[in-house]
Amino acid sequence: MRVLLVHQNFPGQFRHLAPALAARGHQIIALTAESNTQQSAVRTYRYPMPDPAPDPKQSRLGTTYTAMTDRAHRVARAALQLRDKLGFVPDVIFGHSGWGETLFLREIWPEARLLVYAEFYYATQGLDVGFDPEFSRPDPGARLGVVARQAHLALSMVQADAALAPTEWQADTFPACFRRKITITHDGIDTEALRPDPGARYTLPNGRSLRAGDEVLTYVARNIEPYRGSHIFLRALPDLLAARPEAQVVIIGGDGASYGPPPAQGSWRDRFLAEIAGRADLSRVHFLGRVPYADYVRILQIGRAHAYLTIPFVLSWSLLEAMALGASVIASRTGPVEEVITDGVNGRLVDFFDVEGWAAALSDALAAPERHAGLRAAARESIVENYDLRRVCLPRLIRFVEEAA
Repeated sequence: MRVLLVHQNFPGQFRHLAPALAARGHQIIALTAESNTQQSAVRTYRYPMPDPAPDPKQSRLGTTYTAMTDRAHRVARAALQLRDKLGFVPDVIFGHSGWGETLFLREIWPEARLLVYAEFYYATQGLDVGFDPEFSRPDPGARLGVVARQAHLALSMVQADAALAPTEWQADTFPACFRRKITITHDGIDTEALRPDPGARYTLPNGRSLRAGDEVLTYVARNIEPYRGSHIFLRALPDLLAARPEAQVVIIGGDGASYGPPPAQGSWRDRFLAEIAGRADLSRVHFLGRVPYADYVRILQIGRAHAYLTIPFVLSWSLLEAMALGASVIASRTGPVEEVITDGVNGRLVDFFDVEGWAAALSDALAAPERHAGLRAAARESIVENYDLRRVCLPRLIRFVEEAA
């Protein structure tokens, strides 16, 4: 087959699928944004970035749709060049629906089978919007904006022959009329590479050396922000650090905003740290920013306990990777997490907003690691059984694409 993969941050969710399809003899071409600096062995072409974001005062409720169709237009123009100058005609197009990139590709290659990665469908209630009243108080006007934001996602699904979602919970965010098109298969976790290592070590920037077995609590997010419960986690630290005077807290994540809006001033990290200033021994709290992947793995291998929080939104790869590494995970009792973790079986669940409950549960995991050994083993076993890259997920992903043609 000839397969076109479209993703503004390629390889993204196609990291394992693209080389696997190429290894089976298929011709694979990727189309990505010119701003994407990631390298790939797959032949990759780049489309020019759209003009600056549209002015909300002019586009009003159509701001997101305008931005997405602007991007889709650039993608379509690049696709025309692939067709007319290189003679490339794909049998299958597989693109992420989140940025509108697939919207006009049906007009360039009408005979190709069009697949979309259906990661998340916004809603006015029951999901991320309005979940945390501290940061999201949707009035009727705001809800109209959420509905308008669905436009490019809905149109992508209307055009698609089939779609793929990584989890049942994420697939169920889509309306019933689209849900029937969606196959459930996760991108996959490399459980051979990600496994516990009792000899793991890591040296902090201050020179302190940590090793597996030390009293270390870990927390990971792409950015320190409310969508991943950073405010709840940091607010739990004063009680936690007081209860565990030897504990070290290692936090991985940037100071930007991946999903929600940025704060009015500074960073979310600075805002939340200001709340607990003078009440916590912050010399034992280590913010590492974003770290190389190998360091990230070692830190999770060292941790005695791992905190994962999310509002009802897309599930992080980091949760599944932490479980594969045998972490003792304490996670938020929210929909996307409950699909993966059963409380008391392969991890612990705490109400998202229960700051005292978080401090107590994390302290317990740090104080009695032997009582959590069974949870660690069960966490890894559940990932190996349900999310293993080579044995479970990759064969399903390959079948999804090949059967589409």
